[in-house]
Amino acid sequence: MINSVITGSGHYLPNRIVTNEHFIDYKFYDDNGERIEKSGEEITRKFEDITEIRERRYVEDDLNNSDIATKAAKIAIEKSGIDPEELDYVICAHNFGDIDPVARQIDIMPSISAKVKHNLGIKNLKCKPYDMTFGCPGWIESLILAHQFLQASIAKKILVIGSDTLSRAVDPHDRTAMIFADGAGAVVLEAKEDDYKYGILNHATLSYNGDEMNYLINGASLNADYVGSIKNISMKGRKVYEFALKNVPPAIKELLDESSLTITDIDKILLHQANAKMDHAMIGRLYKLYGINIPENVDPMTVQFLGNSSVATVPTMFDLIKENNLAPHQFHANDKILMASVGASMNINAVIYQFDK
Repeated sequence: MINSVITGSGHYLPNRIVTNEHFIDYKFYDDNGERIEKSGEEITRKFEDITEIRERRYVEDDLNNSDIATKAAKIAIEKSGIDPEELDYVICAHNFGDIDPVARQIDIMPSISAKVKHNLGIKNLKCKPYDMTFGCPGWIESLILAHQFLQASIAKKILVIGSDTLSRAVDPHDRTAMIFADGAGAVVLEAKEDDYKYGILNHATLSYNGDEMNYLINGASLNADYVGSIKNISMKGRKVYEFALKNVPPAIKELLDESSLTITDIDKILLHQANAKMDHAMIGRLYKLYGINIPENVDPMTVQFLGNSSVATVPTMFDLIKENNLAPHQFHANDKILMASVGASMNINAVIYQFDK
């Protein structure tokens, strides 16, 4: 049988660490366009109480999204031991392409995946660059797509990247700006033939494209006098929170049921992280569906010190654990892990992955 196996992973975290104190002098507005009169200290303190985010990473001014995607990709390729010329696809998940640090102009022509292929120096004309725009679940959806290509024998080796520079896409007058961060993560997914099953075991995707489409959009600043970008991340935080809690746990359980697995078969849950309170609640509700408490060390967290780097969150977390850089979390032979995400549109997806014996 053909297995879809991660043979190398890598990530890039910008060097610029931005703490909550950075936002103390910001002038925040509410959804009605009215200035919030609370002190910066009070606003940031409440933000940290709710999200647990203390700091995040912002990309350096001389780097673009395609640059950090390339950095993560190079590491993943090196760890996999493959020749990049052997890649059949370069799939890159992102939300805004390259964003100019000054003008905030979005640039997606050429595509990010094409820029990465170029940056890697790949000459193979049959290596196809493919961009995935699917909200925060984009990297997992890219992994699912790559898996389907391998299972259909369309490809044998695929580079799957998630990279975003959301710090350049936020409204500086919206408190949700403090959630978002920058980063890149990547894996090489290869077809491996064996007489037993491992790698990607199963996957699922749900797309809610009704009224949920408006929960996370690009919109004007909450400050009518803002002269920056006219398109910024605009999130209805309460709506997203309620949607995630209602829909993500049963979606994961349905996937486990279809896979003839239960939650106790899962050794780690790598959940996309935008808000620690929301993640804790989703994990809690998932285990409640099985009538059991959350076991210790099953749900690694990075949002407290990395913020929400969108499509980069899950692959970055995967690589940190793989390299034993997120203690006490480790992967072991034969472990089954669940990678899941929820985000703009709204989309929910999940992958069950098993390591080799």
